[in-house]
Amino acid sequence: MQVELKVPVLPESVTEGTLGEWHKKIGDTIAVDENVVDLETDKVVLEIVATTAGVLESISFETGDTVKDGQVLGVINTAVQAESSTIPEPPVEPTSANKASPSVRKFIAENNLSIDEISASGKKGNITKDDVQKHLDTKNETSVAESSPPVSTTSIAPAVVMEQSAGRNDRRVPMSRLRLKVAERLKQAQNTAALLTTFNEVNLQPMMDARTKYKEAFEKTHGVKLGMMSFFTKASVEALKRFPAVNASIDGDEIVYHDYFDIGIAVSSNRGLVVPILRDADQLNYADVEKNIRSLGERAQSGKLTIDDLTGGTFSITNGGVFGSMLSTPILNPPQSAILGMHTIQQRPVVIDGEIVARPMMYLALTYDHRIIDGKEAVQFLVTIKETLEDPTRLLLGI
Repeated sequence: MQVELKVPVLPESVTEGTLGEWHKKIGDTIAVDENVVDLETDKVVLEIVATTAGVLESISFETGDTVKDGQVLGVINTAVQAESSTIPEPPVEPTSANKASPSVRKFIAENNLSIDEISASGKKGNITKDDVQKHLDTKNETSVAESSPPVSTTSIAPAVVMEQSAGRNDRRVPMSRLRLKVAERLKQAQNTAALLTTFNEVNLQPMMDARTKYKEAFEKTHGVKLGMMSFFTKASVEALKRFPAVNASIDGDEIVYHDYFDIGIAVSSNRGLVVPILRDADQLNYADVEKNIRSLGERAQSGKLTIDDLTGGTFSITNGGVFGSMLSTPILNPPQSAILGMHTIQQRPVVIDGEIVARPMMYLALTYDHRIIDGKEAVQFLVTIKETLEDPTRLLLGI
């Protein structure tokens, strides 16, 4: 019997994908639930697995082709598997291609490397992204060393400059579907929304004091560390409740007010910036927020986020401070109408009760769509977040 291998049903927000690496070639035996080919969408890399055992009889699309929902990628012949199953075969050692996740294989392909050249350090002999990066670093160092003649210590600078000038190269790498989609959406935001950014600064000493006082008891009780993101998430939810327009979106000539709070948390992954969604954040306590954010972050790094994890969202938070950003103007994620930007924490002099003191200060930025949010609302929204963070007990008292 012939069984078609099809593109899985994609959500409404994803219309097509790019076919990734085929892990099987025509004539190869396939086991049930074995990954046959990867499909890269603008959100995640999906593994298309076999629903039945057999032999791959035909392939309809090649790596790099654009495919859509329901299209037939290939055909598995189950009868051939049944005939061949009576013939004993020696165990087959796993190939190097099976020792790397889809995201790692993609990283290898983008750098024009052979997977067989890379030494594995992961569990069960798996190749990790760090392994690939180390191989790249070693390769680059070797390339420079081989192309540069020995130089004396008195002429290091001129020799290096000359060799760098002689070795100028360009390397073209196709943009990933994720990067293309990010570019498209950011340009869409600039072209369609009336973007403005308002700024404020927050004294994080009260929040940090609360974390210091309760972090051990919190971790012992909930099994997770008490981080900053739970404070910022809960403060954002409180502000969104007070200013519904910031949690709304525009659909044609209508404003859609959302009575739920799905917060997007920007995460840097191997594939680029992704924004997994923290669902119903208003119904989560601090421990739930921390656990969910940690889980989303781990899955982003390992390439395990699903399309559902990245679909939707009514408001987003991005933290450029983890990379050292002191101040920036974040760009919103359509169709959302606003995004909160966090920045690095610095000890700065501030005046409190007439005294100049040093406090851990952070600049906050709120980029918003002026078509739906007035300046007064945006400023008061950011002030609400500031006041909540500077006095965390406000959330407990509902003031």
